Amino acid sequence: MSQIFGEFIQDFSQKHQSLELSFNNPVQLNEKQWRNHRLSACFQADYFANLLAIDEDDTQGKNRIEECKNALSYIGNELLENAMKFNEISSHDPVKLGIYLLKNTDQITAVIFAKNSINCQYFTKFQAFIQELLSVNTQELYVQQIEKIAETEDSEASGLGLLTIINDYSAKLGWKFEPESSNPQIIIVTTMAQIVV
Repeated sequence: MSQIFGEFIQDFSQKHQSLELSFNNPVQLNEKQWRNHRLSACFQADYFANLLAIDEDDTQGKNRIEECKNALSYIGNELLENAMKFNEISSHDPVKLGIYLLKNTDQITAVIFAKNSINCQYFTKFQAFIQELLSVNTQELYVQQIEKIAETEDSEASGLGLLTIINDYSAKLGWKFEPESSNPQIIIVTTMAQIVV
């Protein structure tokens, strides 16, 4: 049975512009693979920016496109890095990074998502962090996490990337957890960020 937290869109109609990338799961991530994550996020941001009906010859339009690309590449990179870092290798499922373009009459929303597998042992800890993230002042939590890192020098599960996505880009975050059909010890998690561009 799936569980949803935060602002999560479950269904996208086929009429929305989208791009999805899949990554085979490497056993160990090396420096070059981490750089490829950034390149993938930048590619996705460039793809999305080309779909916007903004005049690139206009200075304001050019600035808006650059701001959009910077935001989308940062968010995409953070989501992909987290998905890769916490991915359960034994599941052999690919990690996915995707983006949807949602248009309505008065705004355009970019929906960026990453999908990966986690071990059910990590599931409870991750859910507790999500519930804290959704119920507290994220600016204060950011400062607390920085102080915690300074004291313990352990940034493994700091959540600073997610907090930056919320605080700096006004993104709405959501998560979907669903058990893998072939192995109940594996949970498929989709992390979603929505920003108005």
